Amino acid sequence: MRTKPNAQPNQSLIDGIATLQALASSPEPVGCRELARQLDANPTRVNRLLKTLAYLGIARQTADRKYTAGPGMHVLAAQSLFASGLIRRALPVLEHLRRFGHTVALGVLWNDSVSYLFHAPPGIEAARGLGRIGLLPATTSGIGIALLAQLSDDEVRELYADRPIPMFPEGIDQLLATLERTRLQGHARVHVADERDHHIVAIAMGDPVHAGIAMSGWIPESATEELVAALRAAAAEIG
Repeated sequence: MRTKPNAQPNQSLIDGIATLQALASSPEPVGCRELARQLDANPTRVNRLLKTLAYLGIARQTADRKYTAGPGMHVLAAQSLFASGLIRRALPVLEHLRRFGHTVALGVLWNDSVSYLFHAPPGIEAARGLGRIGLLPATTSGIGIALLAQLSDDEVRELYADRPIPMFPEGIDQLLATLERTRLQGHARVHVADERDHHIVAIAMGDPVHAGIAMSGWIPESATEELVAALRAAAAEIG
């Protein structure tokens, strides 16, 4: 899931990718200083990185001098999805999971967030499930819990060092207890106590693990085993 570098990481590359990712996840064009605040970075450095991304066509500058995704970013997204083949393999399998009448989702872990590649509630066309939701805190997501459980406790502690943990008001020990229970079960079952009052059942998939799939809705405990079996069969088919 998270690999340790064999050599000193290139900080310039790390900063460039952090800027690219922040730009990609912004729902609206964003200014240099605002992006620098989000990244807790030097505005001059962020400005230089944004100008470089714009030079490459990965970003573009709007009329009011803010930045947004450029054509190169869409090309990178399309190329990565094509090269991995994940979405191409997953779509028919995810469509078949919708027979249970629950929301079906596919996502990946990015630092402390989950990026949903597919999220389709009952009643909408499968194609509308692509890219429907952006980044969400991993600890609020069944997929996030399933994928965080693949990390060691030390890695999780490092990830959430000195930070509040959404849905875990008691802090890191509460989260680690949930992750240990998830490892023992082999799947995540998350109760989301909002106005929907629903449950999420999720598993990690891939060897090595690279994504997670889930179903969510009103799921009684007695239905969990059947859904987990269906998710595991789907994960094996997707590969």
